[in-house]
Order: sequence, then structure tokens, then C-alpha cells
Amino acid sequence: MLMESPDKSSSSYQLQSPGWSSSTLPPSVTRLWRPAAQRNLRNQWSKLASYKSQWVSSSSAGRSHATSLVNTDLSLRYIPSMELGVLSDMLDLRKKASAKLLKQQELYRSKLLSSYRDLVAVLTHMVNTSRSMRCYVKGTSSSPLVQFSCSSEDKNDAGDGGGTPVFAFWSISSFEQLADELVLMFISELSLKRLLVVELFTISCEAREVNEFCWLNELYPGEFDDLRKCNLFSEDTGGPVSPRLMEGKSDMPPLKLNSQPNHENLQVYLTTWLEELNIDTHRHTRIFKIHEAEL
Repeated sequence: MLMESPDKSSSSYQLQSPGWSSSTLPPSVTRLWRPAAQRNLRNQWSKLASYKSQWVSSSSAGRSHATSLVNTDLSLRYIPSMELGVLSDMLDLRKKASAKLLKQQELYRSKLLSSYRDLVAVLTHMVNTSRSMRCYVKGTSSSPLVQFSCSSEDKNDAGDGGGTPVFAFWSISSFEQLADELVLMFISELSLKRLLVVELFTISCEAREVNEFCWLNELYPGEFDDLRKCNLFSEDTGGPVSPRLMEGKSDMPPLKLNSQPNHENLQVYLTTWLEELNIDTHRHTRIFKIHEAEL
């Protein structure tokens, strides 16, 4: 899935436009740059808030599908030892029940994968938005108008107004640092969730199918291209970056897939998905409050 294009709307002002770099913007141009930069920052942070809500929705759906998948697997394990009582005389009852549960399991796998794809898409948009906070001077020195946009046309234009405070105190780079901190939480969390998806996909698989859900294999066509946009693909290993817990700053041990994780493992997987260990909720909320206070 492609990242969302930056907002291309621009503001035009009637002013002669000489050649300049962002570090030498004349005061008259800086006065025009600030309103355009303010509008862009409001737009981008509004998008981040919207994508955060989309993440919560997709993550909740994914957890629901994962729970259904686990419950179906546990039911399949229970069938062989199940006491049928008066139903024991019904032919092929266990076989038919197992076949139905296997179909349900396939459906829940598909839904879980769909939720994971939604999370990847949301994160891709977040990354794109965090990189779209600068406001560049648009046009040439011969143009009678000064325009501003999210895309750079001049390598000498850093898009930060020469470090000018956008609202009260903070420069563009300060807002970018906050956005990067926020997005990094979701990047780390997506990597961890991918590990859970891979592990959950292997439950009740035949031995020959386990390799289909290997960590180094794409879970859907084009997944690795999407992960590259989020800095979650390692060209050195030729696969996704291994998950880590942000607080401990330590990589996970080598990934070993288990085709039959036990009941305790499955409960840990579901709890880990729900808790979103790499997203510091208090810091997450604080970042948006800091941004709102500056505005």
C-alpha cells in the first residue's frame, strides 16, 4: 500500500520573490511563511490524531480475531477427548465438528491478516505524515507570487523558515522530534504484532505448512515494500527487522516457530497484543498535550 501523498494545497501571496535559502529568509517572507507553516502543522498533527484512532480500531479488531482463532484451536484440541453422551451414536460427529472448526479457523486467520494489513497501512500513513511537517517556498525568483507547499523544489530550502518559531517558541524541527518519538512507538509495536501474527498463524498447521508462515516470508503480497517505508525491513538479513521491547532496548531471541503453542503461550500472545507494550500511553498523551499547548 502506498503512503498517502502530502497535502499539496499551497497559499499564494502577492510579493516579488527573489532567490533565497531558508536560513536567509527576509523578515517580510518569514511573516508570510509562518501562517503557511502553522496551517500545515495543524493539518499534519490532525492526521496523526486520526491515524492514532484508526490504529486503535484496527488493533482492537485484530485482537478479537486472534481470540477467536485461539478459541477455535482449543476447541479442535478438545474434540478427540470430548464426551459425546447421547450423541455418541451419531456417525462422524467428531469429524464433521472438526471440519467446521477448521473452516472457521481459516476465516479467522484471514480476518487477522486483514487487521494486520490495516495496521501496516495506518503506520505507513503515520510515517509519511511525520515527514511532511516542513513548509517550503515554492516557485522561482522570476515568479510574481510567493507560494508555499509540503514538497521541496530547492535543495537550499530546508523548509524550516531558518529555525523561526512557528507558533510561540518551537521550531519545525521540535515538532518533528515529537512526531518521530510518537511514530517510533507504533513502529516498534507493529514489529511485535507481526511476531504474534506469525506465531498465531502456525497453530494447528500441518508440518508442511509451517514454513509458509516463516518470519522471513511475506504474509501478503507487497508486505516487504510496505515495511521498507516504515524502516522495518533489513536489507542485510533480507527480512523484517526483529521485534524488540522499547523499554528494555533489547532484541528478541532468535525466532523459533512452534506449530502447537500451549494454552499458556496463547494466553500470553493475546495479552501482549492487548497491552501494546511498546506504546507508552502516558507519554503518547503527553506528546499531544505538549503540541496543543504550543498551538
